[in-house]
Amino acid sequence: MSETTKDQNVRVAAICDQMAELEGPLLPILHEVQEEFGYIPDGAIQTIAKKLNLSRAEVHGVASFYHDFREEKAGKHIIKICRAEACQAMGADALGDKIRRHLKVGWSQTTTDHKVTLEPVYCLGLCACAPAAMIDGKLVGRASADRILEKVGS
Repeated sequence: MSETTKDQNVRVAAICDQMAELEGPLLPILHEVQEEFGYIPDGAIQTIAKKLNLSRAEVHGVASFYHDFREEKAGKHIIKICRAEACQAMGADALGDKIRRHLKVGWSQTTTDHKVTLEPVYCLGLCACAPAAMIDGKLVGRASADRILEKVGS
């Protein structure tokens, strides 16, 4: 086990200890681990499972069910494009295709320079302003590829 992995496991164990008394601590722990590292490191699942007396499968099932949890570090900028019906009807598929081609990535991938991660989402609540996107946590209505790419400097 590398020194980095040991350090991560120590920090994950500390997070678990701090939050173990919460009612339903698994999700808050996963959120805190991702906040700390930018993703859920490999060894974190096992450490969390052990600390909460759960199976690794239970912890992995929760972490993999929610789209906001990642197994790899995201890029500096995160672009989320709504793929729900209202946005699709207003051109979200073409928008996503144009951005994927420009960035040379697929959905849920990060550019090779680690500058941008592109993620699909299924409703941002901006149906009246479709197509919608979110860039680094900020909502963008009536999104265009040019506006999105300008905001991330691509």
